[in-house]
Amino acid sequence: MNLVTGATGHIGNVLVRQLLARGQAVRVLVRPSRPLTALDGLNVELAWGDVLDFDSLPRALRDVKVVYHLAARVSLASGPDPLTERVNLDGTRNLLAALQATWGKGDGGRLVYVSSIYALRAPAEGVIDETLPFDPQAARGAYDYSKAAASLAVQQAAAEGLDAVIVCPTAVIGPYDFHGSESGRGIRYAMSPGVKFYVAGAYDFVDVRDVAQGCILAAERGRRGETYILGSERLSVRTVMEMVGEETGGWRVLVRIPDWLADCVAELAPLFSERPIVTPYSLAAVRSNSRICHAKAERELGFRPRPARQAIADSVRWHQYRTETAAGRAATLVEPAF
Repeated sequence: MNLVTGATGHIGNVLVRQLLARGQAVRVLVRPSRPLTALDGLNVELAWGDVLDFDSLPRALRDVKVVYHLAARVSLASGPDPLTERVNLDGTRNLLAALQATWGKGDGGRLVYVSSIYALRAPAEGVIDETLPFDPQAARGAYDYSKAAASLAVQQAAAEGLDAVIVCPTAVIGPYDFHGSESGRGIRYAMSPGVKFYVAGAYDFVDVRDVAQGCILAAERGRRGETYILGSERLSVRTVMEMVGEETGGWRVLVRIPDWLADCVAELAPLFSERPIVTPYSLAAVRSNSRICHAKAERELGFRPRPARQAIADSVRWHQYRTETAAGRAATLVEPAF
């Protein structure tokens, strides 16, 4: 039996789909208040609970041999965010304690913890790889801090005998983005025609299906206590918008926002939106060093990510279908197969 936390999220629901396609049994830990749209039609066992509710975890872990821990709160906020820290850090500590109580320190099962590339201490120049440490003190915001601190907790548990592996995805894009990931919202913005504003910068993008496969490979082949970066291809923000435009067609003009204006927009955006895409945190991310290497995952896990262009194209197709479905115009369309 596999247990997936965060199964309704972007990576989580794709991971569930891949595990089911392999004929594996899947149990998902879900909060009673969480919409289950992403799991509609999937043959999963529901375990009602929350990583912040320790008492709900032993029941969810019964007869489980592999745990994929993806439950997390993503935040682009640059300042303190207590809820993000609670979910990402305290939730992981709760799960680790429950696993140690359930499995002990022997051969009870394996944990795959899905951390983030943002949890690693990235140098200003040079290559970012798994030799870099997790460093909460180098965090740009609450998300980075919480994921780095949680990763250190998983490493410590592995050092004490828990069979745990860590994976660090880069910026995730692709289909099945039911709840609007940060990268997915950027794709949707670029899909409509017209004047499109963008900021200078670049990052490494990876397909969600490849990340899910990387998680499974980590469970099967990863070495205890090791970390594996799951990335694909570095693209500039402008290139991503151009690729989206090529897929959607229609006229558009790309206008780069000067850095000083982007900084002003980032400071003011939270006043006008609950989930702004442009924040000091997101600007720092795309302006930072994004020379990311995933060779270790290729070498040790057999990780083979697809080109980022394919991920962008399939993301666009999925969002187009979802838009048509929501508008009641999808009756004559064939649901994309991914």
